[in-house]
Amino acid sequence: MKKLLKILAGIGTIVVIAIVAVMFMTAGMSDTADKFFSAVKSDNYEKAYSLLSEDFKSNTSKSQLKDYLTGNTLTEFKEASWTSRSVNGGRGELTGSIITKSGGVVPISLGFVKGANDWKIYSIKKPLSGIQEETKAAQLPSETEQIKLVNDAMYIFAASVKDKSMLKMYNHVSNLWQKQFSVEEFNKAFSSFFKFGDTLMILEQFSPSFSEKATIDKDGVLLLKGLYLTKPNQIYFEQKYIYEGLGWKLIAFNVNAK
Repeated sequence: MKKLLKILAGIGTIVVIAIVAVMFMTAGMSDTADKFFSAVKSDNYEKAYSLLSEDFKSNTSKSQLKDYLTGNTLTEFKEASWTSRSVNGGRGELTGSIITKSGGVVPISLGFVKGANDWKIYSIKKPLSGIQEETKAAQLPSETEQIKLVNDAMYIFAASVKDKSMLKMYNHVSNLWQKQFSVEEFNKAFSSFFKFGDTLMILEQFSPSFSEKATIDKDGVLLLKGLYLTKPNQIYFEQKYIYEGLGWKLIAFNVNAK
């Protein structure tokens, strides 16, 4: 019995050490979050904006940030409560709730990246409200949002093909993808479509059909697959997204006609 108690005590000690380690490693993130929401509360958007990562700022203006925070009552910040913390190399996440001045509770998840000196906010995500069949489903965009993501990407791709330049498409994708490839490399990758001219603009008259349910993998990548029922050939697509800033942004794009 004494040996069992010693083993259990040892396990308990390891658990405590692990918890303390996580708290220590995520302390910088919670400090950044506190500074951010305190700045928002004081209507100091210059300060709040400075706490965002470059990827976040490249996709979101100060006015867009303010509109989002106001629309989700986050400008009424009183205090934050973080129930889940995680760190993986130079990335981290805080999940919990924001308590508003009126006593309301706003569930929220903040993504972070490690800057040169401190943590910067990479994304702000508010889960869907209402009944969800499973935890993972609560993280997925609604079907209406999925359709809009696909349509927007396909329309911009079609417009780029019409222009014989992928500049519009390049400006539409995530900042992370832009860091990996140049406009010239996008042109080279999709140049085989330029011969179609404005043919793909017909997609504006169609809505996508999904061939399988949307999924989010362990790295937070959203996958959308399906087709457009065009004639004589159907247009198949596979799109991947990451959550960057305040919304989903393209990280991979594949399209073909069959």
